[in-house]
Amino acid sequence: MLVDVALSDEEMVRRIGSRHDPEAEGELFRRMAPRIRLYGLRHLRDSHAADDLTQQVVITTLEALRSGRLREPEKLVSFVLGTCRMTVLDLRRGTERRARLLVAPWPLFVSLERGYPFTPAHEAIHRFCLGARIPHHDLLRVFQGQRTSDFWVHPVDHHPNEVAHRLAAESLLPDVLKLAGP
Repeated sequence: MLVDVALSDEEMVRRIGSRHDPEAEGELFRRMAPRIRLYGLRHLRDSHAADDLTQQVVITTLEALRSGRLREPEKLVSFVLGTCRMTVLDLRRGTERRARLLVAPWPLFVSLERGYPFTPAHEAIHRFCLGARIPHHDLLRVFQGQRTSDFWVHPVDHHPNEVAHRLAAESLLPDVLKLAGP
């Protein structure tokens, strides 16, 4: 049985709250999902995140309606949009808390003094980070133009030595402190 399209929001809320009516729940989804997704696209700027927001807000709304927590059924749309807003804020807070990332590519310690062969790779990483708005600090600029062998652990081991690590740490410190925040 299909729900009458003329069903008011208030009646739909009452039907979901009183008897967990699957048709009324489906109608709620059909009416609210496009609005929720649009809100997500506008505020999250990512279609997958907007889809996740839609799912989360519909679930939260159904749980609230089933348990009778929405005391004023005529304010369903306000409740849904308020839930959207709070869910987006929670997502942003969680992301900010978890995602303190700094991309800091090291150069390979070969030919730093002239004709470094991996410059295109560093430039590609730089472009990607700019496009993804990820903080980026390329350590190539710290070492480029200097004698490569000064930074080797040993002539047969071209890993960075303690001098290279100290220079990298000194170079990275301002960006790391900025990310750490207050």
